[in-house]
Amino acid sequence: MHLWKEKTVGTSVIPYMDKDSIEQKAINTIRTLSMDAVQEANSGHPGTPVAMAPVAYTIWQDFLRFDPQDPIWPNRDRFVLSMGHASMLLYSMLHLTKVTSVNPKYETLDRPTVSLDDIKKFRQLDSRCPGHPEYRWTSGIETTTGPLGQGIATSVGMAIAGKWQAAHFNRDGFEMFDFNTYALCGDGCMMEGVSSEAASLAGHLQLDNLCWVYDNNHITIEGDTDLAFSEDVSTRFLSYGWNVARVSDANDLNYLRRAFETFQKETGRPTLIIVDSHIAWGVPGKEGHHSAHGAPLGEDNIKEAKEFYGMPPGKFVVPEGVYEHFQQGMGKRGQELRDAWRAKFEEYQKAHPELADHLLKMQKSELPDGWDKDIPDYPTDAKGKAGRAVSGEVENAIAKNVPWLIGGSADLSPSTKTDLTFEGAGSFLPGNYAGRNFHFGIREHAMGSILNGLSLSKVRPFGSGFLIFSDYGRNPIRLAAIMEIPVVYIFTHDSIGVGEDGPTHQPIEQLASLRAIPGLITLRPGDANEVVEAWRVIMTTKHEPICLILTRQNVPTLDRQKYASAEGVKHGAYVLADADNGKPEVLLMGTGSEVPLCVEAYEQLKSEGIQARVVSMPSWEIFEHKCEKEPDYREQVLPSSVQARVAVEQASTFGWERYVGLKGSIIGMKTFGASAPLQDLQKVFGFTVERVVEEAKSQIGKS
Repeated sequence: MHLWKEKTVGTSVIPYMDKDSIEQKAINTIRTLSMDAVQEANSGHPGTPVAMAPVAYTIWQDFLRFDPQDPIWPNRDRFVLSMGHASMLLYSMLHLTKVTSVNPKYETLDRPTVSLDDIKKFRQLDSRCPGHPEYRWTSGIETTTGPLGQGIATSVGMAIAGKWQAAHFNRDGFEMFDFNTYALCGDGCMMEGVSSEAASLAGHLQLDNLCWVYDNNHITIEGDTDLAFSEDVSTRFLSYGWNVARVSDANDLNYLRRAFETFQKETGRPTLIIVDSHIAWGVPGKEGHHSAHGAPLGEDNIKEAKEFYGMPPGKFVVPEGVYEHFQQGMGKRGQELRDAWRAKFEEYQKAHPELADHLLKMQKSELPDGWDKDIPDYPTDAKGKAGRAVSGEVENAIAKNVPWLIGGSADLSPSTKTDLTFEGAGSFLPGNYAGRNFHFGIREHAMGSILNGLSLSKVRPFGSGFLIFSDYGRNPIRLAAIMEIPVVYIFTHDSIGVGEDGPTHQPIEQLASLRAIPGLITLRPGDANEVVEAWRVIMTTKHEPICLILTRQNVPTLDRQKYASAEGVKHGAYVLADADNGKPEVLLMGTGSEVPLCVEAYEQLKSEGIQARVVSMPSWEIFEHKCEKEPDYREQVLPSSVQARVAVEQASTFGWERYVGLKGSIIGMKTFGASAPLQDLQKVFGFTVERVVEEAKSQIGKS
């Protein structure tokens, strides 16, 4: 047995195992690289990497099915560092196992993803070792982490993806997917509410391919966890339906291995392994105190620690034999597994060519031939349909031909109309992991994180809810934008059109809030055919998450023989109806259900001899991107010579100034809504033809 011991070095408590072996050298190298990197940056968190080095070592060296030479192999095990502040633990592993870089074209490059020079530049500009792990920036990092709880919640999505992919792609003799997902988390992750949401769902779904490792070190930024955290985590997870194991000594490799072997044998339950560790920390109240949880240890302490560990002096030193040790363990195992999988895939291509083609396309974010062949067209209809209803029809038409378009809602699919209803779609449940309808329960936050995990595993996920509840899931939406992954969020009940439900359910500031997230596309289509074109944009987008914003109420379907084609949605904004001479006196701009309102006002103005232009602006982000590439397009749609401008949107007016100018008129919401029938609310808040016409004339008079 590898018994826990500890020694006080300077003001820090240092863990160690009294064993002189290559295992110990490898573990201590993880520790000292982490110490040196944090000290060099004068920033970071060395405590957790020092304490949890044996755990990371055991997972990677003895259990993780991962080929460092091919870090995007589809059936690799996933490792998620949920406590992203301990990023040097992961960077040390990526460096010591010699994980190679992968470019955006999915090509492996002849260079390490984390070099020793990258570690020396930890937390510095352009280093591959930023303060918290970032997906796409550094190969081998499965997801961006930092906000506590997000990593473990995202790992549930990865585990779900593994189950779904196995059910969909595996055939007799061809087990193409059977990967496990490991996530390392801490007290902060356990305190965040999203961990409860995600763990509850994982237990319900019986995800036995999921293993969370909980670093039970009793320390957070403010001090001992006794200040705010005294729950029985073990009992909590047992109640969720998890298998729970405990390792009382983070340095005991034998007990760690036994715990992970137990996980691999477990069926029908996810596994939580609680590992007791002693994080390195300084003595509070002592002058010069630095918490090793969130500050460098100091040169003298590091020197003494290295002597204690029997490590060579100097900075960033990797002792002889450590690289080779990892290559002979994890590297050799991973390559053999990857090679066997690729050989099996060649046979799979012959036996099941369509499935194999779909597997490759899914991995490369490509679409199958004929993916859009069943998308309906919508004729002119004064009554029209609700955006949510049309979206559900289009989504079903696409999903029949894109088998990996899967998703669900936070207990709202009857309202959001996101159920896949065609034969064979089914529900994803224990015993039916091939189902394509997901039931996230009333867990908007976890849903967003799980969608990220699904997307990172290369399926195309969507999740739905009411727009007002996008606030609950904002953090994972933001992370999806940072990671540049094409998650689809379908938000219905998009305005005061919710009516009698009142201000608690009527979104006001949510659109402006979502538009403020860099890299996120918001799409608020104006009628049925704009919904169709919005879905075309969604399905061909590879690197941006998209929020599709839809109405609860019916919206007229415009006459596309009379007005411009809805294909203009792909440009973000387009001229829907123009002045007869192409020289408008006033511009009417709108999104969503307010576009037909602008068209009605346009017709009224036209009948009075006033030349107007209607600009439908379903996506500000796409429009701005279009104008960056083609500067003339802005002038074509919003000519600078026309200063008379009116914007109409049943949401906060915030942001419309960029399009109407400081003197333009914005008919929007400057207060919260109210509980009343929609028709009454539209009159009270000014969303009427009469008000739009009045503002248009006023603008012409001012200009």
